[in-house]
Amino acid sequence: QVQLVESGGGLVQAGGSLRLSCAASGRTFSSYAMGWFRQAPGKEREFVAAISWSGESTSYKESVQGRFTISRNSAKDTVYLQMNSLKPENTAVYYCAAKSIALIRRNYAYIKDEDYDYWGQGTQVTVSS
Repeated sequence: QVQLVESGGGLVQAGGSLRLSCAASGRTFSSYAMGWFRQAPGKEREFVAAISWSGESTSYKESVQGRFTISRNSAKDTVYLQMNSLKPENTAVYYCAAKSIALIRRNYAYIKDEDYDYWGQGTQVTVSS
């Protein structure tokens, strides 16, 4: 079992920045690929960013490419999402997710929510115009 706790959400003006953190505990964090997803009111949950177990591969939703950066610190069992140039349409609850990985998949970054095994409770991000 892996427990994930997100933090760093809040209220920010358009054009501002936030850094989300996801702290993992339980089984060895370094055996997991990680992802960030979000869900806005009245909408489906959607993929935002993902990082492989090795940290060498990342993937982003097209609309956040170049503004958001996912990274991980395995020594601290934490994954981050740096969000710059935020827009009102980025307002959502952001969720961290973890997927157990076999060694052969160490460089895969997974973008489908059904691929993930564990989820955090989410952190609210609100961007005002």
